[in-house]
Amino acid sequence: MLKFWKKKPADAERETSAADPAAADSSVHALHEVLAQVPAPAPPASSEHRFVAPDLAAEPDAEAAATAAPIATPATPDTGASHRSWRERLAGNAFARTLATLFVRHAPLDDDLLDELETILITADVGVEASTTLVEQLRTRMHKREFADAAALLAALRTALLEQLKPVEIPLQIGGQQPFVVLVVGINGAGKTTTIGKLARRWHDEGHAVMLAAGDTFRAAAVAQLKTWGARNDVPVITQGQDADAASVIFDALQAARSRHTDVLVADTAGRLHTQGGLMDELGKIARVLKKLDPTAPHEVLMVIDGTTGQNAISQVRQFRDRVGVTGLVVTKLDGTAKGGVVFALAREFGLPIRFIGLGEAATDLRVFHAQAFVDGLLPANLGASQPDAG
Repeated sequence: MLKFWKKKPADAERETSAADPAAADSSVHALHEVLAQVPAPAPPASSEHRFVAPDLAAEPDAEAAATAAPIATPATPDTGASHRSWRERLAGNAFARTLATLFVRHAPLDDDLLDELETILITADVGVEASTTLVEQLRTRMHKREFADAAALLAALRTALLEQLKPVEIPLQIGGQQPFVVLVVGINGAGKTTTIGKLARRWHDEGHAVMLAAGDTFRAAAVAQLKTWGARNDVPVITQGQDADAASVIFDALQAARSRHTDVLVADTAGRLHTQGGLMDELGKIARVLKKLDPTAPHEVLMVIDGTTGQNAISQVRQFRDRVGVTGLVVTKLDGTAKGGVVFALAREFGLPIRFIGLGEAATDLRVFHAQAFVDGLLPANLGASQPDAG
């Protein structure tokens, strides 16, 4: 009898479900609604206030945030390779590799860990003073038992690095002048001409009328390269013969840009070492010639820096800034073996806006600098993962 009465309700329930599935679904739905209204229990109060690592997986994607920057992303769809995240692009960066290795080893939270972190920061070209200051601040907090574990220390490091870069996260705004004149400077091999081609692609895709000026008249290859970029992106290029006066070429280009109602004029210049006084003086001449037509030109002086040059970039920027008034930086080749820490050193030393960084060879790999995405690319999101998943 007992078995009979236990089985009968179950059998009856199965028959009801089979006969009327809608009623069964309705009952389940009603149960879910009731459960949803039950408040979750409050977390237990803790007597200790310690810094706990946040759940980075639940945070907004930094790459998505970067695309929301004032400068729009190209309207033309990117190739599959260009969709690789900042973390994937920076995976080969020496700074990213050593930092990830340090924390993924689950090292104990002690002074030895911080000493090793300081060594990594210094060798990654962050700078001795900056590295020492940062690590000592973390050490003080660790001794006060503010960090629950190594994961909390990692999160605190991410926050500290982000605070250094946020003030220089200032995208370049095109407008206010027609044409908006961008003078691109830097030493040989930094990637000036390639950067100009990528900028032309970006601004052309955004709907701006762009013109290029081949002011690097010392190298025939540079002029030919700029012409190739212009033809590829349907952008006119103003050139003269090899060894022509660079100031004259850029002056003619500004005249042409004004007559054609061009939105943006990007002028290339000859690569030069910051120690070559004569060539550095020529940059001043170019600026003076431009001001004869437009007293406010150039409206942006972009200096392109090779991310692999390390601390030497500091002296380069100082010399170019003093001679021609650099207003923004582009750091290239960060997807390769660059140490990467030079970005923090530049931010601390000069406070100049970092407009773009180069994360690959494709035209769309010149990214608007985004501090959060950059820090995310250098540090693992959490302990136990050699490479973060988020973008």
